Amino acid sequence: MKRLAIWGSVAALLSSASMAFATNVTILTPYISSVPTNEMAQSFKAQGEKRGWTVSIIDTRNDFGQLASRMEDTINAKASAIVLISADPAQIGDQVELAAKSGIPVISLDGSKNANVAVNVTSNNFDLGTQLSDALFKALGGKGNIVKFFHSAHPGVHQRELALEEALKKNSDIKVIADHFVKVPGPVDDGRVAMENILRQHGDDINGVWAAWDDPGVGAELAAESEKPDAKFIIMGIDGSQQAIDMIKSCTRYKATFRQDFPKIAEIGAEQLEKILGGGKADKDEISVPAVMVTPETLGVKCP
Repeated sequence: MKRLAIWGSVAALLSSASMAFATNVTILTPYISSVPTNEMAQSFKAQGEKRGWTVSIIDTRNDFGQLASRMEDTINAKASAIVLISADPAQIGDQVELAAKSGIPVISLDGSKNANVAVNVTSNNFDLGTQLSDALFKALGGKGNIVKFFHSAHPGVHQRELALEEALKKNSDIKVIADHFVKVPGPVDDGRVAMENILRQHGDDINGVWAAWDDPGVGAELAAESEKPDAKFIIMGIDGSQQAIDMIKSCTRYKATFRQDFPKIAEIGAEQLEKILGGGKADKDEISVPAVMVTPETLGVKCP
């Protein structure tokens, strides 16, 4: 009996030690309803679980006050690490600083650099915005009227918007005749409703749609199908969402998207965090992951 009691005590101590050394990683994002953000979150969760981490996801539905509050809760709970996805660390700067002071590493996926963030893993969003603008302008023959869908609150999406502004300076025959700040959550539906109104106002004057990410572009196509099925404008976006790819494959007005490698962003983020949790440092403060253009041709489709 005495021996059993001793083994029981040893088992309890081992269990306690195991809990003490458990790696609890918390993902925080305001945009889990966004397909790309959710893909990154789920991919990172899978990467973490492969490493034996316990990974939880907290979404604050576009509420940055709540994001700050939940990050404080996470810090007080003594998480092993925090992963910010699709959020600008500067918008919750006090909480990011508090995490650093508490010895909790913070990394960012699809965000931006910050003094208290160990690494930001992302696409080069300004370059993405430039590629999108150049491709759309080329498809329009260097002239025409476009509709712009944007969301400046997201650091990466805002960089794409800045790239469009630069491209417009070099292409004076391209005019933005309507724009819309897309609401999140619900960017597809918001883009659809906005495009319905824009179609009623501008109709045949629209030659192209510049969508800072695919969701509002998908909404714009759905609006055209219901409101103006004979409309000839073209749509291009960024992210390579499945809805957008399906529309491109089906030869709709959606002609191109730039596919970010979200699983790779998550994989690199997990690799960098593993180094940090092991007592090392991230390779760089920002790591860029290349994107590729998706068109009917790259999908093996011939459209009329």
